[in-house]
Amino acid sequence: MLMGTYGAQEDRGPWEHGEPIGSTALDPLGVAILVGGPALLLLRRRWPVLTLAAVATLAGLYYLRAYPYGPAPFAVAIAMFGAVMTGHRVAAWGGTGAALTGYFTLTSVIGVPFERRGTGGRPFPVEEPSLIAMTFVTGWALVVLVTAELVRMRAQKAAETARSRAEEERRQVSEERLRMARELHDVLAHNISMINVQAGVALHLMDDDPGQARTALAAIKEASKEALTEMRGVIGALRADGESAPRSPTAGLERLEELLGRARAAGLRVELEVAGERRPLHASTDLAAFRIVQESLTNVTRHAGPGPVTARVRIAYGEDEIVIRVQDDGRGAPLLDDRSGGSGIRGMRERAAALGGAFSAGPRTGGGFTVEARLPLDTPPPREGETE
Repeated sequence: MLMGTYGAQEDRGPWEHGEPIGSTALDPLGVAILVGGPALLLLRRRWPVLTLAAVATLAGLYYLRAYPYGPAPFAVAIAMFGAVMTGHRVAAWGGTGAALTGYFTLTSVIGVPFERRGTGGRPFPVEEPSLIAMTFVTGWALVVLVTAELVRMRAQKAAETARSRAEEERRQVSEERLRMARELHDVLAHNISMINVQAGVALHLMDDDPGQARTALAAIKEASKEALTEMRGVIGALRADGESAPRSPTAGLERLEELLGRARAAGLRVELEVAGERRPLHASTDLAAFRIVQESLTNVTRHAGPGPVTARVRIAYGEDEIVIRVQDDGRGAPLLDDRSGGSGIRGMRERAAALGGAFSAGPRTGGGFTVEARLPLDTPPPREGETE
């Protein structure tokens, strides 16, 4: 900055009749002002308004002393820019307007015509401001402030975009975590319930009916194998990039007979009715329908009470929706909510709601329990980042 100012001191313009621009040669006070302005800019992040006021005061003193023109205004521009960027817009705009008005008013009072500058040993040999000079300085200040506003708005937009992206990523992570929790609950609850029932049967019949105990142990083996297979499929969604996809078939109504077979092997009597024209479903709908049937049968096994229990599964294909209904004639206490700490009913309701469908569950007149879900057939594909 000092080199630029010394260069400006030697500059001669034809409109100045060969005289240097600025009537006062750069002295120690001028050098101190030139150095002090940039030094104060080190404080602009902590005290932006105070820094702007101090730098503007030094710049005003510099030009009142009529020191050579040069890069001195750049310190003021940086201070103005910093005040706007840190959110002190009113102070930047109002302070700049007040400072220019005060400076032009003062120089109009104490300034001298160009022909008389440098005479009389005056402490502030500033020239009278011309219309061109006032227009130029005002325009320069507006350019700085408008540029700062544009940069501020762009920075705010970028920050808002980044914040929205981060919130969307957190939301997707939360939804994925809930989806994984539902999948693991449905897989584990069903198969472990079957294992628990068959283990009790095996222990009870181990001495009296070894053949039936062997059948129960075989069902335990099949249920545990199925649980491991489905868990690998669910956890496969968390695999790292480059790993192969799980090879086990995706859970869906195509595997309904397998599911019912395991329930029958656990001692549950299951009847299946399919109404309407059976057709392929969207993967999300297919998985939700399968899990709802699976969880309903799990609840029948766990809560239907003693004695032989029959579960009736009805799958009805309509024009716009598929209706899944599971009814049983058990005498156990139905779980209408998840007060016991489980998440079966809630999970089924969440699955139906996520697809835009409807879900209801409650006791039947005369005993038993009914679960019914209506899932739309025009289910949109999952959002980017979701897995089936």
